[in-house]
Amino acid sequence: MALSIGIVGLPNVGKSTLFNALTKEQHAVAANYPFCTIEPNKAVVGVPDRRLDLLSDIVNPQRVQNAIVEFTDIAGLVKGASKGEGLGNQFLSHIRETSAIVHVVRCFEDDAVVHVDGTVDPLRDIEVINTELVLADIQTLENRVGRLEKQARGDKKVQPLLDTAQRLLEHLNTGAPAILFDGRESEAFKELLKETRLISLKPVIYAANVDEDGLGADNEHVRAVRRFAAEHNAEAVKICAKIEEEMAGMSDGERNEFLASLGQSESGLDQIINHGYHALGLISYFTAGVKEVRAWTIERGWKAPKAAAVIHDDFERGFIRAEVMAFDDFIEARGEAGARTAGKLRTEGREYVVSNGDVMHFLFNV
Repeated sequence: MALSIGIVGLPNVGKSTLFNALTKEQHAVAANYPFCTIEPNKAVVGVPDRRLDLLSDIVNPQRVQNAIVEFTDIAGLVKGASKGEGLGNQFLSHIRETSAIVHVVRCFEDDAVVHVDGTVDPLRDIEVINTELVLADIQTLENRVGRLEKQARGDKKVQPLLDTAQRLLEHLNTGAPAILFDGRESEAFKELLKETRLISLKPVIYAANVDEDGLGADNEHVRAVRRFAAEHNAEAVKICAKIEEEMAGMSDGERNEFLASLGQSESGLDQIINHGYHALGLISYFTAGVKEVRAWTIERGWKAPKAAAVIHDDFERGFIRAEVMAFDDFIEARGEAGARTAGKLRTEGREYVVSNGDVMHFLFNV
């Protein structure tokens, strides 16, 4: 499975610039006017993971394969997007396909870069986008409620689903996103989601986009975004999309040196992906052989057979057992042979819950 992130925000807040930086490619057009991104741009990039370097130094494989994340740069939304303003409906449909949302918020002043509303106000901007996402969900849910009402007349089993849908609709009509609905753990809600994809249910990472001077102490705009995110149980990061784009062509060493000169330890890519993994409850495990060292993305709490399925479905169907080494044990023992000798290689069965960083071999038979 891959982490899928949609990049949203008002026009001219730095979305396309960030996309260029994140993908290390100049796929998106960064221009100083609204709706310069007419079709959604997509790119698949490797997830930075220093553990792969340590594994590779020991195993010396033919190739190294990072876990992947898919970024989708979605054109700037404006007030009225849920009703088609600014081509909004078209782009809202693309957000539904993603696992999480990076909401880029402008937190810098620059008269040369036009703001769609004339002034920089992060909380106003956030409200505009979030309102459009909720309104889009209201439209989706209203249609679903109408169908459920007809079904409930002839099938009483549908009533719990209808009741939940109506409660959720009332919740959305207050302006609150679906992710704050208090009935999310109910079976009826889970059943409702099988046919109803809600945008406002997706985890959000607020990316406060600053200029180079803003990378030090937080300015008032960044502080406002952080407070908002904390109050709404969301993630928040501070980035400088312009600097990230400038670093796109640098080697890892050059990039690390440049970040250090700015007093930063992580790039915007690292921050966003790490926060995305946290928001979605994702972890990585590794396979390490002479042909390939590779990271695989799974959800926290998955058992060994389901984790094996991300490599191939046959691994889950024919699962026999897994050979497991904790990452630290593998590194300390300098590989599988050393871990086996030190008694650090374990055999685990179907009920084993995979831990972040496990180095695994799967035995199967189909």
